[in-house]
Amino acid sequence: MKTEKIVIIGGVAAGATAAAKVRRLSPKAEIVMLEAGPDISFANCGLPYYIGGDIKSRSKLILQSPESFNEQYGVEVHTHTIVSAIDRAGHQIVAMDTRSGEQKVYPYTKLILAQGGRPIKPALPGADSDHVFSLWTLEDMDKIANYMKEKNPKTAVVVGGGFIGLEMVEALVKRGLNVNVVEMMPHVMAIMEAETAGFIENELLAHNVGIHTGAGVTEILPNVVKLDNGKVLDADMVLLSIGVRPTLQLAKEAGLDIGEAGGLLVNSQLQTNDKDIYAAGDMVEIEHRVNGKKVRIPLAGPANRQGRIAAENVLGGTHSYKGSIGTSVVRVFEAVAGTTGLSLKQARAAGIDADAIVVHKEHHTSYYPGAENVTAMLVYDKATGVILGGQTAGYKGADKRLDVIATATAAKLTVSDIADVDFAYSPPIGTANDAINMAAYVAENKISGYSPSVTVSELDALVQSKNPVFIDVRDIFAFDKSHINGAMHLPLELLPQQLSSIPQGRTLVVYDETGKKGHQALRTLVGAGFTDVVNVSGGHLSLQRYARSMGFNHLQIELLPVQPKSLAAETEKAEENVEVAPKVSNEPLVVDVRTAGEFRGGAYPGAVNIPLDDLQRRAAEFGTDANREIVVYCASGGRSAYAKQVLNQMGYGNVTNGGGLSAMMAGLKKKEPAAMADDKPLVVDVRTREEFRGGAYPGAVNIPLDELQERAGELGNKLRTIVVYCASGGRSAYAKQVLEYLGFASVKNGGGLSAMMAGLKSKPAEATVSNDPLIVDVRTKEEFRSGAYPGALNIPLDDLQNRVSELGSKSREITLYCASGARSAYALRVLQHLGFTKVKNGGGIMQMMAGR
Repeated sequence: MKTEKIVIIGGVAAGATAAAKVRRLSPKAEIVMLEAGPDISFANCGLPYYIGGDIKSRSKLILQSPESFNEQYGVEVHTHTIVSAIDRAGHQIVAMDTRSGEQKVYPYTKLILAQGGRPIKPALPGADSDHVFSLWTLEDMDKIANYMKEKNPKTAVVVGGGFIGLEMVEALVKRGLNVNVVEMMPHVMAIMEAETAGFIENELLAHNVGIHTGAGVTEILPNVVKLDNGKVLDADMVLLSIGVRPTLQLAKEAGLDIGEAGGLLVNSQLQTNDKDIYAAGDMVEIEHRVNGKKVRIPLAGPANRQGRIAAENVLGGTHSYKGSIGTSVVRVFEAVAGTTGLSLKQARAAGIDADAIVVHKEHHTSYYPGAENVTAMLVYDKATGVILGGQTAGYKGADKRLDVIATATAAKLTVSDIADVDFAYSPPIGTANDAINMAAYVAENKISGYSPSVTVSELDALVQSKNPVFIDVRDIFAFDKSHINGAMHLPLELLPQQLSSIPQGRTLVVYDETGKKGHQALRTLVGAGFTDVVNVSGGHLSLQRYARSMGFNHLQIELLPVQPKSLAAETEKAEENVEVAPKVSNEPLVVDVRTAGEFRGGAYPGAVNIPLDDLQRRAAEFGTDANREIVVYCASGGRSAYAKQVLNQMGYGNVTNGGGLSAMMAGLKKKEPAAMADDKPLVVDVRTREEFRGGAYPGAVNIPLDELQERAGELGNKLRTIVVYCASGGRSAYAKQVLEYLGFASVKNGGGLSAMMAGLKSKPAEATVSNDPLIVDVRTKEEFRSGAYPGALNIPLDDLQNRVSELGSKSREITLYCASGARSAYALRVLQHLGFTKVKNGGGIMQMMAGR
């Protein structure tokens, strides 16, 4: 029996795996592995995490050296060796050692090609500059690491918003750089649905990453990158990550067939059109397991499995590779998102009558600490219910649900098959009905027609074709913060009483926060005789994500502000359980039994927050009178019904269940005004502090809506003229109700900021902006908190134009300072450009303090 001579061209995932598998199958085979680079087996997926500092030791990325591979597997390894030709007829290859220039011929009985791919390098002016990098090998990683150590860059641009690009964004931010990402497609992670990408984009923005989508790079200069939309981005270094091209030159020259997807064509046994040549990894094209189309999927998992199968088959095996479903996942900072199988768009493009649903559900029970929403999208065949793919997103548990969808997709299970699967459950780990169960239930309800729904990606087409009526069934606080412009606000608890206000004969589109209550609202409307009703799958949360990443063409929704995040480790301080003697009173009492987090989102005026779980522990706060008048309420009336029972058992006999928050607000009465006075008129901005800092009406006082009751004492006399405003007029309408309830008699709703500014005269009579000399610290908030010039106002340089109204008259004397004088010099130019005439640069903080 002849000795098999197996030559493998290429190492890393497919090549090294194939070599090890050949040896395990055949102790006698002669195995030669040729690698063009210096490393045969390294963790290329870990490269960004070394640059970011998560992986401390470079050596941990090296899985095998040529010496260790030879010792362990008896494989003859040649690095720095480029194969120049395959002699198919003579069953040999010609290769050259790039260090010595020596050429050598290697005979083979079977050949495995595992050359992988290389990053695409665009033909851009400046792309060959020393500060421009790609990341594919350990050498690439070392170049980046050395550059950062030697040059200490402060700014970076990452071109390409795919997996490697976003992992490098995180790595560079962790290294302290200001980073911008540029992506030609409409959103980052173009392989994913827009709402999934919106989750990732929110996380990027929270970490102060600039996102430039729908844009391309036109030129790379020494310190900047120019975009085709006219923007110029600072860039001490640039990373190009726009895709991978398979390495095919050798295969083409050898006359091997190239497939329709642009990869090396192989059959199910990974055999090329030459029976003695096999191939595996990023260079081949394979069959997609869902739609049967030829695709290229350059991922480590498929490459490893293909390497194993190719090794079996070169030794006479008949193992067939079943194809791939392209399961992939990314973590960007703390946000995780993944995709598997086909997206809805891909499924429909493949000619499948497909549909999709989205759910958002806690990754473990809501009552156990640390619960986070996880998003699950299912794509399925409408006729059969067979799962075609899906996507997940979340801070916790997204990977687990993605694996379930991937398994279901590969096994061609239906939504009904997974609806009743018993998934692992205990309070810290999951929920009794997992997000996957719920997704399957929602899909079943849509297929049966019991609960029709529409994904956010389909809303534009629906609006254009049917001009529907949107109905927002969330509470007043959520509605005021953001809603679809023109939507009717009918809180779910009040919906049955307000059916007469809904137009007849129109398509109705209902939505809540996540889709769950929207389903309930839909069933209420159908039960009342409305026939054309759909629920927004994923609710307002999906609407926000889609609007963030893609944007709508035929509807408008206000984007919620992104809450900034810091990479600095936050020391969690446990709250001390200090017993405070309760205020004993027997006056009528309104108790909100929701959680503290729900209460902070907005509450009934004057209500006390005692969460349901704390009722008995805080019994002393209910007073000594068993007949005290107590009204309890929650979000929907369920928890408050139970709270009423608890209080009755505790001996309180005069307890009323007020139901849900919306029902309580609907019954809000006014209080009579108190004493008279002639206080000056007051303008109150009830937006959040972040919104207020972004620009406000001159002279306005910022009292966020959620703080209005507790800070009512700042408003002065109850007959004082007060104008309240917010972003759109919604929150200020509610603020007017609250103030009237508190007894203020002369309250006006000024509407939104734009309406207020449009009515601005040369200077409003009620404005009280000071024109005394002013000192402005333009450093960051963190720098300011560490120590500042006495009496200085902190307006960070980046906020200066947005907060210019706080500076008063254009002729006011203003002194600017920062840490060294550089930022304040720039701030001076900004203010002079805006028309301020008496501005001077005070220099750095030390200089200011020395001149006191």
